[in-house]
Amino acid sequence: MILIKLLIAHLIGDFFLQPKSWVKSKEKKKLRSRELYFHVLIHVALTALILWDLTLIPIVIAIGISHFIIDATKLLIQKKKTKRQLFFLDQLFHIAIIVLCYFFFTDNILHIKKVITENSLLLILCFIFLTTPASIIMKTIFIKWNISELTKNNKSLEDAGKYIGILERCLVFIFIIFNHWEAVGFLITAKSVFRFGDLKKSKHRQLTEYILIGTLISFSIAIITGIIYNVVINHV
Repeated sequence: MILIKLLIAHLIGDFFLQPKSWVKSKEKKKLRSRELYFHVLIHVALTALILWDLTLIPIVIAIGISHFIIDATKLLIQKKKTKRQLFFLDQLFHIAIIVLCYFFFTDNILHIKKVITENSLLLILCFIFLTTPASIIMKTIFIKWNISELTKNNKSLEDAGKYIGILERCLVFIFIIFNHWEAVGFLITAKSVFRFGDLKKSKHRQLTEYILIGTLISFSIAIITGIIYNVVINHV
């Protein structure tokens, strides 16, 4: 319950009680921005209010100090090119500190052996495989065809196809390990509907075949990975 309260306080403080004007002021003035200090004080007050327990004051202080250090460091090293990456790192560090404070300042003991099990390691392995390795496998399969020639007149966001593929494989894998095969069918249908306009517009048989093959390979990799995971978990 305490951990959930801490996460709620973080989400409210970082995403609901921080106006865009504050973000712009912090990025412009950095450590000279008063909004930075207001933001940290709001986190401290909100955390204390949600916890409402004097014995947990050390958690409030630790989160307040760490929040200031993390935000200040991000502002000092942030550049336009690194803004997106630092946003996710910023959130990752905040959540990590919250989890560490929870286990350090409460009676709950974090047993590494309970967290790092064979099942969790296998799950991590599957998700890692479904990202860049699977993308490289698909790219290798398509080497025999000149894909750049087929897609040269079809403008799209940079690396959009790669990220879409990763997301769809991860979703299919999650659906399968939770035994929701109908959701896989829904995902295929949804993707087909979005792709129909492109295929109809292009009237290009080779491009249609490329998209169809790519979709089938991507889903097949995710489905096979999910089946293997279930077999290993249930029978090994």
